[in-house]
Amino acid sequence: MAVPRFYVTTPIYYVNDVPHIGHAYATVNADALARWHRLLGDDTFFLTGTDEHGVKVAQAAEASGEDPATWTERTAGRFVEAWKGLDISNDDFIRTSEPRHHRAVQQFLQRIYDNGYIELGTYAGWYCVGCEAYKDEGELLEGHVCPEHLVPAQWLEEENYFFKLSAFEDRLVEWYESSPDAVRPEGKRNEALSFIKGGLHDISITRTSTRWGVPVPWDERHVFYVWYDALVNYITAIGFGSDEERFETWWPAVHHLIGKEIIRFHCVWWPAMCMAAGIDPPAHVFVHGWLLVGGSRLSKTRIRQAAAAAAAAAGAAHDAGAEDEAPLKLTQITPAALTEDFGVDPVRYYLLRATPLGADGEFSYEGITDRYNADLANNLGNLVSRVATVVGSKCNGIGPRPDPQSRLAQAAEDALSRCCAAWERFAPHEGLEATWHLIRETNAELEATEPWKAEPGPAVDAVLGSALEALRIVAVLSSPAMPQTSAEVWRRIGLSGGPEDVRVPGGLAWGGYPGGVTVERGAPLFPRRKS
Repeated sequence: MAVPRFYVTTPIYYVNDVPHIGHAYATVNADALARWHRLLGDDTFFLTGTDEHGVKVAQAAEASGEDPATWTERTAGRFVEAWKGLDISNDDFIRTSEPRHHRAVQQFLQRIYDNGYIELGTYAGWYCVGCEAYKDEGELLEGHVCPEHLVPAQWLEEENYFFKLSAFEDRLVEWYESSPDAVRPEGKRNEALSFIKGGLHDISITRTSTRWGVPVPWDERHVFYVWYDALVNYITAIGFGSDEERFETWWPAVHHLIGKEIIRFHCVWWPAMCMAAGIDPPAHVFVHGWLLVGGSRLSKTRIRQAAAAAAAAAGAAHDAGAEDEAPLKLTQITPAALTEDFGVDPVRYYLLRATPLGADGEFSYEGITDRYNADLANNLGNLVSRVATVVGSKCNGIGPRPDPQSRLAQAAEDALSRCCAAWERFAPHEGLEATWHLIRETNAELEATEPWKAEPGPAVDAVLGSALEALRIVAVLSSPAMPQTSAEVWRRIGLSGGPEDVRVPGGLAWGGYPGGVTVERGAPLFPRRKS
């Protein structure tokens, strides 16, 4: 029987940006999904990386006095370090300036050209350098200002090669109607389908005004426009054009996790490009919402550090007092600033738990503090401390076996079932809620039985062994969100190996805690924070 496969991707992040909490939101979610599927025993491949071509990058490199290759080598490293700091478990990190990617892009778009879906023409239109995209009049504010970057778009006229997107209108509609789960959530699917049914226009895919890009193989006066280069990264990393057997192993069973601002690129242009090249469209695109900054108590010291870093990376001057006057932007909040303050796992937990994937959410210092104190300190941390303390005082520090008839056995079974279903439908927040329900049920069972007041004996052993079994299960179910914490819980309750070694669901059947092992009391996992 073949092992199931799970291929998940993040967007590749533009190297002009400083890694911020918006990037972290997408990346942590993709990481948690990959970790979950590894628990299932699936053959899992997780890809992230950086988008390094385009006019904006060339201009930034020139402003820094560097050539684009040198500049992108340095700036791409910021994302590598940011993801290390968040314990991201990606299997590959792709950079669009790599030779392997140039080869894949040229082969992919040569196929489309050979199939008759690319032709030469002249394009005239409004172009936003910040978006690296042409804009229709209706997409711009008064004065032809880009609504996202709040700067005027430039009027450009140049010879371009065009992709005949209009030729795929009917095929895209047919694909959407025959593959109802290809784009989720449903509202985003309907948005993309409505755009297609509104009529598609051919789109420019090359530039002659910059040399920083992938050369067009049939006309080296041109380089591919950044988006049509960037989208190909998803197939470069799995061997397109270099290892066809590997490519066919992983494609098209991919799960693209993207933000809603790039839905047209991924849900209209990319599947059409795949059709034009003679390969299947991606199996699944999941569109997440935006994090919006709320609250009022973000650390000014951390904000100043983050804003200064962002300004330095952009080659701009930084007004040290500006953040005291202007509303805080999400792009000013770096993952490192938060993990230094709260720790890695609490930040990961908050990003996964507080906002349903697919909806917009609010990010705030108050919100992360409240989650930390309520879910981590009061619930999980308190349970681990309480169980270890009572095992120490009533069982000489040796964990007993669980009670097969414990009320917690059903609670654990329910949590596992709910958790599996939630992660399967890309709902990490629901999976974590199911896990924390088991934590609360275990704390409630201890409150009801009060083993700390009872004399040592079989009844106490049954209660404490069952609590330890619940912690074993919790350690596994929470490990996609909090890998370091889960490993520490696992170690403290005396188990060898790690939670990642367990296979779900079979390895979480009630009764797996062996008993007879040393349970360690340790420092609080999550010291309570001031609100």
